[in-house]
Amino acid sequence: MKLRTLPIEFQQALPVMAQIQASGYEAYFVGGSVRDVLLGHPIHDVDIATSAFPAEIKAIFPRTVDVGIEHGTVLVLTDEEQYEITTFRTESTYQDFRRPDHVSFVRSLAEDLKRRDFTINAFAVQEDGTVIDLFEGLVDLEAKILRAVGNPHERFHEDALRMMRGLRFVSQLGFTFENETFAAILENHALLGKISVERIFIEFTKLLLGDYRKDAIEKFVATECYQYCPGLREKGAGLLSFAALPTEVFATEEAAWTVLLDQLGLSEELVGPFLRQWKVSNEFRRTCRELLWGLQKRKQASFTPMELYRLQEKALVVESLLPYYGLKTHFANVKAGLEALPIHSLSELGVNGHDLLQHFQKKPGIWLKEVLAYLEQAVVEKNCQNEKVPLLALATAYLKEQG
Repeated sequence: MKLRTLPIEFQQALPVMAQIQASGYEAYFVGGSVRDVLLGHPIHDVDIATSAFPAEIKAIFPRTVDVGIEHGTVLVLTDEEQYEITTFRTESTYQDFRRPDHVSFVRSLAEDLKRRDFTINAFAVQEDGTVIDLFEGLVDLEAKILRAVGNPHERFHEDALRMMRGLRFVSQLGFTFENETFAAILENHALLGKISVERIFIEFTKLLLGDYRKDAIEKFVATECYQYCPGLREKGAGLLSFAALPTEVFATEEAAWTVLLDQLGLSEELVGPFLRQWKVSNEFRRTCRELLWGLQKRKQASFTPMELYRLQEKALVVESLLPYYGLKTHFANVKAGLEALPIHSLSELGVNGHDLLQHFQKKPGIWLKEVLAYLEQAVVEKNCQNEKVPLLALATAYLKEQG
């Protein structure tokens, strides 16, 4: 097969390939970008494989960065772009199911392609558009089949994350596992316990954002891979409940995780401990917790002013999640409610802690925080003007009532 027209991303990289070839080495486009071109999908990264060893690539190009030279990858910088150039390689045994004990650089494209995960990712494309397909990947691409290159048990023992990558491809591409490949995942799913949580999080999140996540989640459960993901071992029913929701694609990672957390039956208080197991950032954890809190409120009724005040712009994200529950959205009402808030943060309150300390001649204490919270709520709910005199009067009445 030959591509009629090279995509612009490939065309822009041709001078780099030409320089490698002019020095006596082979060079090909490889990896997911080739698959995406064949599927008519947008290209995200252009990867080039070559028979030149890393030192030889560095001798050809004046500007390079050793981004993964121990694995044969050198980043070549041009005036306009940068390209990862990786030497053909073979790999030894994998004692930890994620990293080869030893990488050997070779001059053979066929040897390099043999170590790829799935046949649809094992293509190479020459500079003239000729597609090199050594494993009938074109047949699998046409049939929308995910088939491991060679022996699937060997591929998954080499890098157990490939099982999650396969599930992610189900979600993104709508493909189905070939029977032997599916059976190998089911048999070897426990190997995911050897993989870092961070790597699993990346693949699982991409799965959640795919167009075909329903099928992917169902296979995630059927292969029992979920049992070796943080906090999910006893959550098979919740995952299937998540899979059964309407199939609209989630707009953001946080939105997808929020709905998942809800379907897993987690409360706001449990979000933090659960997500800590996934080693996500504090900001991601806080955002999901707030969104879940807002979702629980919004499923029951329209937002109150105080709920809008707490959520701010996150209220709009929560609103976007309602269709997954068969509920109507009212974005106009939410936007109007946000705009109508007298203040949007405590810093906008007409008095501050210093004002209260001066006015009441009291030492700082828990009372100060309680009074500020009381005044804040009174202003947000429009029970008091956001001005110093009425706020101090309200604070005086509040403290008198508290004794």
